[in-house]
Amino acid sequence: MFSPKAKLRAAAVVATAAALIGVGTGSASASDWPSLKWGGYLYTGYHNTGSEIVVDLTDFGTCHTLSEPISSVMIVSETANLHTYTGADCTGFSFAYGGLRQTDVTPPQLSYRVTPLTG
Repeated sequence: MFSPKAKLRAAAVVATAAALIGVGTGSASASDWPSLKWGGYLYTGYHNTGSEIVVDLTDFGTCHTLSEPISSVMIVSETANLHTYTGADCTGFSFAYGGLRQTDVTPPQLSYRVTPLTG
């Protein structure tokens, strides 16, 4: 028989796992996202909605400042990483996406650069 302490610990583990996999009301599921497609894309809305900006994944190193902030990213590439930044001119906090990724970004990002995928 489990002690009350062990039962509480098991309940905490189950609750944490449920939260991490998004079980519950209002959580996003894979069906809420559009299908993946090859290339790099930035979107002004969450879940790849709004205006789409196509990223040239061969333009390594160039910083691009966006005319409006982006709120989601999709990248499917075997050769490139996509770095987004909270500030214009690739300043502020940086976030890196590579390989196969589709995600909402917070806070909205104002610039980006492409780098080679190394592994």
